[in-house]
Amino acid sequence: MAQQRNPLEREQLCCSICLDLLKDPGSLHCGHSYCMNCIKNHWDKEDEKRIYSCPQCRKTFTPRPELMKNTILADLVEELKKTGLHAAPAHHCYAGAEDVACDVCTGRKCKALKSCLVCLVSYCEEHLQPHYLSPAFKMHKLVEPSKNLQENICPRHNEVMKMFCRTDQQCICYLCSVDEHKDHDTVTAAAESTQKQRELDLSREEVQQRLQDIDKDMKVLQQEVEALTLSADKAVKDTNKTFTEMMRLLQKRNSDVEQQIRSKLETEVSRVKDLQEKLQQEITELKKREAKLKQLSLTHDHNQFLLNYCSLSALSPSTHSSTINVRPLGHFENVTAAVAKVRGQLQNFLTETWTNISLAVAEVDVLLTEPEPKTRAEFLRYSQEITLDPNTVNTRLLLSEGNRKVSFTKHPFHHTDRFTGIYPQVLSKECLTGRCYWEVEWRGKEVCVAVTYTDISRSAHECKFGYNDKSWSLYYWRNNCEFVHNSIQTYVSGDLSSRVGVYLDHRAGLLSFYSISDTMTLLHRVQTTFTQPLYAGVQFYPHFGSTAEFCKLK
Repeated sequence: MAQQRNPLEREQLCCSICLDLLKDPGSLHCGHSYCMNCIKNHWDKEDEKRIYSCPQCRKTFTPRPELMKNTILADLVEELKKTGLHAAPAHHCYAGAEDVACDVCTGRKCKALKSCLVCLVSYCEEHLQPHYLSPAFKMHKLVEPSKNLQENICPRHNEVMKMFCRTDQQCICYLCSVDEHKDHDTVTAAAESTQKQRELDLSREEVQQRLQDIDKDMKVLQQEVEALTLSADKAVKDTNKTFTEMMRLLQKRNSDVEQQIRSKLETEVSRVKDLQEKLQQEITELKKREAKLKQLSLTHDHNQFLLNYCSLSALSPSTHSSTINVRPLGHFENVTAAVAKVRGQLQNFLTETWTNISLAVAEVDVLLTEPEPKTRAEFLRYSQEITLDPNTVNTRLLLSEGNRKVSFTKHPFHHTDRFTGIYPQVLSKECLTGRCYWEVEWRGKEVCVAVTYTDISRSAHECKFGYNDKSWSLYYWRNNCEFVHNSIQTYVSGDLSSRVGVYLDHRAGLLSFYSISDTMTLLHRVQTTFTQPLYAGVQFYPHFGSTAEFCKLK
């Protein structure tokens, strides 16, 4: 008799909040009972309202009732526990708000153990038994409990959707396949699910491979941080020793070099760590996607699988190269060499040689140089505003437009440090290092666009752009185009326009000239080694009305 009463007693002795046997039961004035902690926690949430309610009948109490332990219920609970049934069996595990409820249960519903894709009904353990015992249910498909079973029903024909339309990428029923989807590419949902599962497996493999590649890159980057730090420390030590030998006059420069190295070290390490952080973020996103793909791959409901699969967003492309490349010898060794080189050059150290040391520090880059831009939008990322230096302008040239435009004129203007030879040319004020891009709009019969070192001669024939080892120039003349360096002329073919684009990657030793119209056309590219900072320059042949303007780029 006791066993027969157990189910009823068990239900009566369960807390409707935690759904477990009552612990320290307390009864309200309305007659309902709860675990003491459960009802207290419930009322704590209602403190702000100062109105306290029963979770079952919603009767309100003011003020908050003082609860006392219900000893009779407590004794009944203890007696029930002695039977060994400390919790309800599976068929009496009631469904909570987040659970799938049994569709057959009446009254208080139990948790569903399985859902049937044929019946489109979810069953608890008790009501599922016929599916296990009766041959009539042998062909039914049981899956994990699902709240979305009705999504398998065609809203138009009220039939189970067992087909998939590849044309419209949607689940359909058989009647749909012979009606509005008659001429479409249709297959069974099971066949499409199998194919998508294969694609899912390939996508997971791609994610796993990318994770492995990123892991390798992370290790390489960490090794480079360590090597970079060691190299920086050694460079600081060596330069300190060298500067000590250069007497008290060089102590300030010693401190400056150390500061630059430390600053560059911090910058480079920061770059690497930024990339590490991006890679870590990509790892996190890829792992999340892998988990989502794994969860999706375990979905046995073909229609639900296809619905979820179709909602998947495409895997975003990787934001970095598959392999991190580094410059194993591109650390601070050049700084040590540059300092040693100036040991005996005390007189010129503060003017010319100091540039070499700063450039050696600036060239430290553990990551390989980025490839040359391919589109004009990419070039504009490195746009450099160029203005012309009045101190270098030839006496037959006139500057205007905020020193961005130069014109050939018959009126001489006197400037210090100007070009005094027969060739009307001028240099920019800006020193060009790193990656730079600028464009020159020109008018006239003949013009030269160039880059040069600042120590190029200012007089006689040696100053002419391109006809020495200090400058590189592109000449437009008589509808022809030539590239000239160190007096070696190279004929350039291609569509010529009145606008020239110049791209400089100082560290990589790359200099490119482009003809700019509706498209960019490469005219000539130089690969060399630049030993000093460069300056932009233009030159005219003696033709009045000729102009050249450095364009403002957006």
